[in-house]
Amino acid sequence: MIEDITDRLFSAAPQTTLYHYSTLAGVLGIVSGGELRASDIRYMNDSAELRHTLDVLRSYITRRVLAGSDNPGLLNELLEWLSHRIVSGPMVFGASFRANGNLLSQWRGYSVHGKGVSLGFNPQQIHACARRQQFQIGKCVYDPVEQTALMEQLVDVLEKRAAGLEPAVGAQANPGRWHRLFEQVEGDLLRVAAILKHPSFEEEQEWRIVSPVLSGGQDNRIHFREGTSMLVPYYAFDLGADDGSGLALDHVYLGPTSNIELSLKSLELFLAKHRVLPGRGITYCDIPYRQR
Repeated sequence: MIEDITDRLFSAAPQTTLYHYSTLAGVLGIVSGGELRASDIRYMNDSAELRHTLDVLRSYITRRVLAGSDNPGLLNELLEWLSHRIVSGPMVFGASFRANGNLLSQWRGYSVHGKGVSLGFNPQQIHACARRQQFQIGKCVYDPVEQTALMEQLVDVLEKRAAGLEPAVGAQANPGRWHRLFEQVEGDLLRVAAILKHPSFEEEQEWRIVSPVLSGGQDNRIHFREGTSMLVPYYAFDLGADDGSGLALDHVYLGPTSNIELSLKSLELFLAKHRVLPGRGITYCDIPYRQR
């Protein structure tokens, strides 16, 4: 069962602080609103991560067909179908956390003009919030060997299901005859794609919360924000504790800035205003600020 594969991928629970890098504007919204904007995975990094999964799958299927697949037509049709589903189909939302809250590569992206902050969330609370909202939480997979093994398992399941449908479907060349089968597993494929990342990003040690599959923009849980060049669909992930105690932060890093003391103080005052008291306080990143 393909559900068994996704269940295994999302079975590990984080045990250490989960850091979410943000701009100052993002911090204002997260803390004031008590929510995190989980974006549709198709809009994360311009679909680059979803395309990475498609590239891994395409590479594996090509080798499998050349080695003598029992159903090459099924596999080639799957690749053709997926290439069109990159910008369509059901929606799955995700938000990212890092095990390391003080990475230079992340500050380069989030501390433009000295405006970066890394919020360290309590892992147990994030896990509880995810469970309450039917999200799953998983550790990203970077190892190419492990990624290829996942593709093999997924294709094995598809071929077994297709073999069971073959007598009813018929052997005639009918374009699109496997689409219903693909639609049945598309949600699980998207959840797998949500935590597969290119090996070059391994230092990030990323964890992701991943939503249930949502059917379309009319769902009242889906909102939109302005992106760099388009409107980006997002899910407002509630960060409140089950007991109503509000946001819980273990620790906060302030990113590189030219006004360290004032920035630390204003961040402390802002968090205190919203009754957010990080257990280990606020720490400056100690990375030299360079004006750009």
